[in-house]
Amino acid sequence: MNKTILLLLLGAASLPTGCTLAPEYARPAAPVPAAWPTGAAYAATEAATNATAAADLGWQTFFTDDKLRQVIGASLTNNLDLRVAALNVELARAIYGIQRAALLPTLDAGASGSKAGIPADLSSSGQRQTSTRYDANLGVAAWEIDFFGRIRSLKDRALQEYLATEQARRSAQILLVSSVAEAYLALAADRESLRLAETTLAAQQGAYDLIKRRCEIGIVAELDLYRAQTQVDTARGDVAQFKQRTAQGENALNLLAGAPVPAELQPAQLTDVTPPQALQAGLSSDVLLRRPDVAQSEELLKAANADIGAARAAFFPRISLTAAFGTASSELDGLFQSGSKAWSYAPQMTLPIFDARIWSAFKAAKAQQKIAVAQYEKSIQSAFREVADALAVRGTVNARVSAQASLVQAVAATYRLSTSRYDKGVDSYLSVLDAQRSLYGAQQGLVLLRFAEQANQVRLYAVLGGGCDASVE
Repeated sequence: MNKTILLLLLGAASLPTGCTLAPEYARPAAPVPAAWPTGAAYAATEAATNATAAADLGWQTFFTDDKLRQVIGASLTNNLDLRVAALNVELARAIYGIQRAALLPTLDAGASGSKAGIPADLSSSGQRQTSTRYDANLGVAAWEIDFFGRIRSLKDRALQEYLATEQARRSAQILLVSSVAEAYLALAADRESLRLAETTLAAQQGAYDLIKRRCEIGIVAELDLYRAQTQVDTARGDVAQFKQRTAQGENALNLLAGAPVPAELQPAQLTDVTPPQALQAGLSSDVLLRRPDVAQSEELLKAANADIGAARAAFFPRISLTAAFGTASSELDGLFQSGSKAWSYAPQMTLPIFDARIWSAFKAAKAQQKIAVAQYEKSIQSAFREVADALAVRGTVNARVSAQASLVQAVAATYRLSTSRYDKGVDSYLSVLDAQRSLYGAQQGLVLLRFAEQANQVRLYAVLGGGCDASVE
């Protein structure tokens, strides 16, 4: 009879692994246009025909500034959010291993001994006696034989959730790389704005001191002195503000890097940072399917699909087997003597006749699958919008930077001429004051636009799926 048990175990274990009741998976069509938006805002991007996919361009290649690369490398090692994401992958892998192991029988070794006193009226011999029994066996307890794929569907769901967690880790890395780069550029822009504010303060203080001396000897009106003081006070306030923003920028960069960033790796100003490589989006929006967040949504959709298979299998009989093979004896030293062999097996089948929970679980699985489809489609739409926005910025930011640079030159000339006219007594100090305000605002605006230009390159790289390990697929 032990051969029968062995054949049952081997036969059940060799069932086809692909037999499930889950519906055949088909990827939903992407609910976005096949091509990127066109129009005046995208004129600079329409000529892109042979673009290298951002996902194939490693961050070490995309970022050309050596100091920035070192900071990003440190963040990938030390950042705690990324570490948690990697540990979540390990957790999901272990959960998948547990679910996959449920397909196999669990073999346990056991030993037991018992002694019982039997009264005479219950004894088969009519005399009071003592019963002694010792057992040693190997056994399988309540192993479910997966004829209808319930456990396989649950195993497939765990696999897809594990893969989704890996995609989440890749998304976390892309977000970290882009966040570090943007924080680095923002710190550089704030320091350049601080330097500009300090330079402006020094110039305004010098002008104020000159006007004050002239006012003391009666050459200029007291009104001009107070007008000059307003510019000094404004510049002083801006210097304090940019000192605060610079300190906060350093704190943000240190947090992202997971450790204090050495001073020699921090940027002095934005003009000292080497811009990232130019990047083209290509002509087709199919590149969005390679984004980790989109891939994560698809893996979760596959997991919901597998849940339907498990819910369907619950309508069919559930067959389990309990079996044991070993020795038994009334004496401990007789366990391994000839004739002590013992075995047992007990197959069991459970067929649901009426259980309203099964139908509700099936409806819930189908609803969850529809939700997963909607979330997958929404992830593609969101990704398309993010890329389109970045392309719109890139298509217009160069013109804005050029116009702002020309404005700075024009206002600087206006300030120079206004100062000359005031010194000659031709014009009032109000004209100088207006020119000073305009020049300072135009210079700060140029710094912000140059920051926006480089930050948008980083943003476009990230929303196209760039910034993850090239080896991870």
